[in-house]
Amino acid sequence: MRASIMGVGHFVPDKRLSNEDLEKMVDTSDEWITSRTGIRERRILEAGQGTSHMAARAAEKALEQRGMAASELDLIILATVTPDMPVPSAVSLVQKAINAENCWGFDLNGGCSGFIYALVTGAQFIDAGTHKKVMVIGADKMSSIIDYEDRDTCVLFGDGAGAVILEPSEDHACIIDAELHLDGDGAQYLHIEAGGSRTPASRETVEQKKHYVCQDGRTVFRHAVTCMADVSKRLLDRNHLCPEDIKFLIPHQANLRIINAVSKRLNLKPDQVITNIEKYGNTTAATIPIAMSEACQQGVLAPGDWLLLSAFGAGFTWGSILMKWGMDYSEMS
Repeated sequence: MRASIMGVGHFVPDKRLSNEDLEKMVDTSDEWITSRTGIRERRILEAGQGTSHMAARAAEKALEQRGMAASELDLIILATVTPDMPVPSAVSLVQKAINAENCWGFDLNGGCSGFIYALVTGAQFIDAGTHKKVMVIGADKMSSIIDYEDRDTCVLFGDGAGAVILEPSEDHACIIDAELHLDGDGAQYLHIEAGGSRTPASRETVEQKKHYVCQDGRTVFRHAVTCMADVSKRLLDRNHLCPEDIKFLIPHQANLRIINAVSKRLNLKPDQVITNIEKYGNTTAATIPIAMSEACQQGVLAPGDWLLLSAFGAGFTWGSILMKWGMDYSEMS
């Protein structure tokens, strides 16, 4: 018995922040943003609502699509870097919101690789035979940790959530292989300096804007392309697959130039790569499950399709998953 995705759902806020809107806020332009990132707009969650709100909405949509009650869940793993508060975990708020009273759960911080990390973790509970129904959610309210006076970061990020339901599969339509990595040397290039135990919040840290994302874009770009391409290539080689065998690469949506560079190194054609970065920007842990959910709704995923998922994020964290799709969305929705 291996873990297979049997339910999907996503949620994005209604409010749009377009490139034209950002032109009024910082020294930038629609042409500059689009040419360098591929992003045209992003979604922003309203003030007073946290990551758990989006995660719960995505979870409810996945449960509805699967025809499953929340009470049937054994475990919820929420990948996020923007929990509602330090304590309790955001997943506890999600559990309450969707009435999943019979499960346990935890938050997982893997940066932009969070969903990949969480999906592999959830699959292992299925593979071990200890759990039957595991929900994995990627959700982030990045607008809460972005400095909208910093044009290098504010153009990149948006808010959103995506969820999948893992269940045991008796056939080969399941998660086949995965490889995850961590390199702490990368922490200096993508981080939030204050707000943790080493540098607690104070008037000084707020005034110095140390609670916002700080990123060395060039270094992150270079490592992301190399790491995502290399780990994905190893999965293909290890499982005796060639680029033509892959129906879709569903990459983390950080930057269209990164996505294009990775797909080129893997010898994948443009129609083998799923992107939606132009609509949502970088929603961190939510990018891959949102893209997967939309692909299901659009009818482009079919049972038996080979999929590659790949991501790179703060830490540095990175990894890829090779899976064979098993869900027929048209029959279940």
